[in-house]
Amino acid sequence: MKVPKRLQPLVADGLIDSVTSRLMSGKEADIYIVICAGEIRCAKVYKDAVKRSFKKAAQYREGRKVRSGRRTRAMEKRSSYGRKQQEEIWQNAEVDALSRLFHAGVRVPETFGCIDGVLLMKLITDGAGEVAPRLDDVMLSPQQALEDHAVMMHYIKLMLCAGLIHGDLSEFNVLLDEYGPVIIDLPQAVDAAANNNAHAMLARDVNNMTRYYAEFAPELTETNYAGEMWALYEEGELTPETVLSGQFAGNSDSADVEAVLEEIKAVMQEEQAKQERLKEAREEH
Repeated sequence: MKVPKRLQPLVADGLIDSVTSRLMSGKEADIYIVICAGEIRCAKVYKDAVKRSFKKAAQYREGRKVRSGRRTRAMEKRSSYGRKQQEEIWQNAEVDALSRLFHAGVRVPETFGCIDGVLLMKLITDGAGEVAPRLDDVMLSPQQALEDHAVMMHYIKLMLCAGLIHGDLSEFNVLLDEYGPVIIDLPQAVDAAANNNAHAMLARDVNNMTRYYAEFAPELTETNYAGEMWALYEEGELTPETVLSGQFAGNSDSADVEAVLEEIKAVMQEEQAKQERLKEAREEH
């Protein structure tokens, strides 16, 4: 196929040999299947902030560290330099999260660098060598659902032990290869210790996955892994070796209300920021 404009510099520099096809177009990026050094990989091309439709970005950015005072001031003023720096931080957050989780034992795609808003990663395939399906596209037996749910709870636990929460985890960003679930899409990953919404996000991630697997194994609706994990995490007792039971008697009603209010606030902030970007873009032209 014709090489997309955003991938042309990587082809010119020899980082990509050729572009095979476009795999998908998502809310935050376009994914292409490419050949690099003779191996099949995928290239995630991040969309510009104005075109990206990912909601509540401000909520996810809370707690992310910016070392340079100049970069912080520029982002606060939303200058063109500041917007560029904010985009780089958003993209690098996924690279950092994938690397940390890969070494923590979570099954995520292996990365090969992020250049000019293009992230090169290993292509996840099934047993036949075809692109692995999303979890949403497969049917599971009750036994497989129970086993894979346990695996996902283990991965979420490992993520929390590594100080990260996915923040947007669902059946739409989990792939299923011949060895089990693989977690993808992490530019919005949050710092569990620095983000005030961390507890609500963890609960949403866990509940999303439990809801999906419960379609095949209804008994999973009786579990509360989110409450158990967070309680252990707050006490400093959660480790990669912790055996979870899925049982927790805490009341999550207040946390749910707080989460809804925070999401509403974040959506309003993001919409206001979007309107400001559009206004600035019109003024520049």
